[in-house]
Amino acid sequence: MSKTDNSEDACPLPIGLYDKIVMAHGGGGQLTQSLIDKLMLAEFDNPALNEKNDSAVLAINSERLSFTTDSYVVNPLFFPGGDIGKLAVCGTLNDLAMSGARPLFLSCGLIIEEGFAIDSLQKIIHSMSHQAKAAGVNIVTGDTKVVEKGKGDGLYINTSGIGLLDTAMSLSPSMLQHDDVVIINGDIGRHGIAIMAQREGFKLEQTLESDCADLSGLVKLLLDSGIDIHCMRDLTRGGLATALIEISTAANKQIMLDETAIAIADPVRSVCEVLGLDPYYVANEGRFISILPSAQAAQALAIMHAHPLGKQAAVIGNVHKGSQAMVTIKNRIGTTRILQLLSGSQLPRIC
Repeated sequence: MSKTDNSEDACPLPIGLYDKIVMAHGGGGQLTQSLIDKLMLAEFDNPALNEKNDSAVLAINSERLSFTTDSYVVNPLFFPGGDIGKLAVCGTLNDLAMSGARPLFLSCGLIIEEGFAIDSLQKIIHSMSHQAKAAGVNIVTGDTKVVEKGKGDGLYINTSGIGLLDTAMSLSPSMLQHDDVVIINGDIGRHGIAIMAQREGFKLEQTLESDCADLSGLVKLLLDSGIDIHCMRDLTRGGLATALIEISTAANKQIMLDETAIAIADPVRSVCEVLGLDPYYVANEGRFISILPSAQAAQALAIMHAHPLGKQAAVIGNVHKGSQAMVTIKNRIGTTRILQLLSGSQLPRIC
């Protein structure tokens, strides 16, 4: 793959960027991080953006707001457990919740391909409306564009969200402490494998649905409990592994995982084994991790187990007093491996 020429008359892009975008630039791995760090952050440099969180926390007078945006290009548009509309609303609500914010308002931007069925669009818009109303938020602004047939792949959606931080709590990798525990609210890999199975026509012995869900209600229960949560992150593109690697790097701390504590549904495990996929990097849309003091783990688990989206909640690891930032996982026979950012993308177009 050719690289950008570094001659004096070349466009002044950061050294090492590819001269064309490839699919792996959107996979959440090394190329995504490189693109963000060397291009976006270099040009848009500001304190809020440099935190590199899914939502920017902004102080306005005496209030603290959370602001986030995301675009959705999933294929297929309708999948077991949801559709692109549900995905767009839940994804933005979840990004706000991970910052500790109470979601208030959403936007909806649509890029529609000429020839797209009105009936399908109506179902997707209804799905968005249903999810927003269930969360108690309004979709208050938006935009619609139509592109020529063959240039839009059906439908793309962008949603932005604004939320209010009601407490002084700061959720950030910088808050991690030695011996904090890592808690997850359920099994992993359902969304990515459900999308892939639908796309490729796989026949699975057991029904597998995406875990796509609005997590803001469960997160609010945790925040209202007074538990000293240090960091939260939803496990979307790049899965559990990528989220923890990003947190570990930002905190400059080692995180150790226990493979035996991480639940993986049989259909997910089977597909991953057959195709050589690592389930720890497969996307989720209804799973998140919370990192908090070990002394408060039992309280957090009790709250989560009482909620429909947290019945499988478990402690899966801890923050270790290591000498460098890394994420390791101990398997069932006691050996340990290091989890690293993927260079490419296991499953494109899953969110």
